[in-house]
Amino acid sequence: MHIVYVSDGKAGHRSQALGLFQAVQRQQHNADFQEVSIEKLSLLQLIKAILTKSLPVFSSYPDMIIGVGSHTHFRVWLLGKVFPKAKTIILMKPSLPFSWFNYVVVPEHDGITASDHILITQGALNPILNEHLHQPNLILIALGGSSKHHQWNADKVLASIAQIVEQNPLADIILTTSRRTPFEFLDQLRQQSFARYLQIFPVEQTPQGWIFEQMQQAQAVWVTEDSVSMVYEALTAGCQVGIILIDRLKQDRITHSIDLLLRQEIVSTVNKLEQLPQPRAFKEAERIAIEIIKDGL
Repeated sequence: MHIVYVSDGKAGHRSQALGLFQAVQRQQHNADFQEVSIEKLSLLQLIKAILTKSLPVFSSYPDMIIGVGSHTHFRVWLLGKVFPKAKTIILMKPSLPFSWFNYVVVPEHDGITASDHILITQGALNPILNEHLHQPNLILIALGGSSKHHQWNADKVLASIAQIVEQNPLADIILTTSRRTPFEFLDQLRQQSFARYLQIFPVEQTPQGWIFEQMQQAQAVWVTEDSVSMVYEALTAGCQVGIILIDRLKQDRITHSIDLLLRQEIVSTVNKLEQLPQPRAFKEAERIAIEIIKDGL
């Protein structure tokens, strides 16, 4: 089985595609993955390929063509015309009519109604598995930053970290940042009296995949609410998850996603490990892969 991912070069989009591919591969062991940049798929080239039913850039005839990101949608649709036996799959709300693709996979906070070919997920797909290696009283704090949806509030974040430290005196606590965390924040953090109880790993000093390894070991992860993808990654890893609140710039599908998890009591804003909701089995990529495969992939 040959799976092609049409890439726009964004790491978060690639993570979703890898999540689906690896879940398919666990069901179909012969599956292989080819990533093709949109730069190598000019529209003129694709239109010509519709006539020839072939495309030299592909190593073999694809069985599945995955697109994530608005710039990939039209190309995925054209590729479906080049390779009509392949399943075309968009992992987000598409910018084109849903009916142009075999499957559209969208998070429930987008408010789309499910159907046979519109598959609804809790959060975006990711390649994480729960390896059941979690260590009691090991806490990971993962910080985001300002975004289109949130404004960083250093005082709120410092207060939350202080409470996590104070309310979990027996825990080992690891803290890491993201590319969006304000540069000066770590200096502020290190000046706090409670900072001596933290093991601090700035994102610039961590290798690729480090945070996913930490999630496999942590019993609980506290995440700032702007980092929605990290919330779902921690849930998929099998961690108990706490939310660190910051300032919201507007109410939209991103903030709604966090509010939905809070209402469902899947995550919590409490700061004590024992009060966090127990982890649930989060296997969204697996579920979607099985749904697609049973349709005759």
